[in-house]
Amino acid sequence: MENPARLELEEKDFLACCGSTKFAKEMAALSPIPNLDKAIEVARDVWFNKVGVLGWLEAFSAHPQIGQTRAAKHTSETSAQLSQLVLFLVSFFKFKYAQKEILSFKKWSKGEQSTAMATATSATLQELTEWNARYKEKFGFIFLICASGRSTAEILAELKRRYSNRPIVEFEIAAQEQMKITELRLVKLVSERSSAAAATQHQPATAMSKAEEDRLSMIGAHLTSPSEAYQVKISQAPKRSKPPITTHVLDVAQGHPGRAVELLLEMWTGPQPLSFPGSDPSGWSTLGSGVTDEDGRGTPLMSIVDAVKPGIYRISFNSGKYYPNGFFPFVSVVFRITESQQFEHFHVPLLMAPFGFSTYRGS
Repeated sequence: MENPARLELEEKDFLACCGSTKFAKEMAALSPIPNLDKAIEVARDVWFNKVGVLGWLEAFSAHPQIGQTRAAKHTSETSAQLSQLVLFLVSFFKFKYAQKEILSFKKWSKGEQSTAMATATSATLQELTEWNARYKEKFGFIFLICASGRSTAEILAELKRRYSNRPIVEFEIAAQEQMKITELRLVKLVSERSSAAAATQHQPATAMSKAEEDRLSMIGAHLTSPSEAYQVKISQAPKRSKPPITTHVLDVAQGHPGRAVELLLEMWTGPQPLSFPGSDPSGWSTLGSGVTDEDGRGTPLMSIVDAVKPGIYRISFNSGKYYPNGFFPFVSVVFRITESQQFEHFHVPLLMAPFGFSTYRGS
């Protein structure tokens, strides 16, 4: 069910949801937006495809650290591990947002950390502060996580786990967490507007759109665990705006997107279950092929479907053509999609160099 009311939102409204001015301007330019579902769909596209590195850093710097109640002020501390350019950008945006008074942003940040603060002890807060400092020294920005409903112990465990990530991997994870936060805030913003409109018309505050309540429930499930998320009714699953399996390539040796890398997506249709090493070529069925664009993003490798078929999938990258003198003639990433994950999105990036590569499940 969708909210039929068109959303008349301004730049300052979107800035309260995400601290990137580029994001806010792009979203405001597209307003009015038909409904909440469409707003979130557009927000994802703008955040991941139109807002660049500077916009991501700007949004990160607008957040308070977990355990704090307001954004940290500009500091002159530096890290030997960061380039001077990134240091300048991070410092600039922290100073900029320390001066801004965005009431909704502050109120929502406090609310999102309420569970963490309620479960915190002086010892865990101290440890969280220390790990925040270590994280910031390594990556150049504060630890970002959608903290809604998470305890201090859970947040601390996630911080420690992510601390071992490579900077380029952690940067994208932080961007994904920012998008989760933005989605929640968009829901809250629309809910507040609906309640205010109902009050103006002398209607009960409980007249909040059922679609908004459903949407908040869906997002909350998405932010917990896959098993819980699957309990959401199929009818509530948002319509996809892109294929369920996507990829992009980053050339970590040269520090730029991996452009014009040939791609192949396949699904295992041979004997079940697939046994190691699963090298029988006749068992793989081609779903689609493509090439990465100027930003390293893969062209669509399959059709847009609401539910992806459970099974074993493989994405192959023609690394040998990209690195003629490299060690790997090609790279294949094999992964599994279960029955409970068929409505989820699977982004499988490749970070590659002539003599090494890594991958992970992104968003």
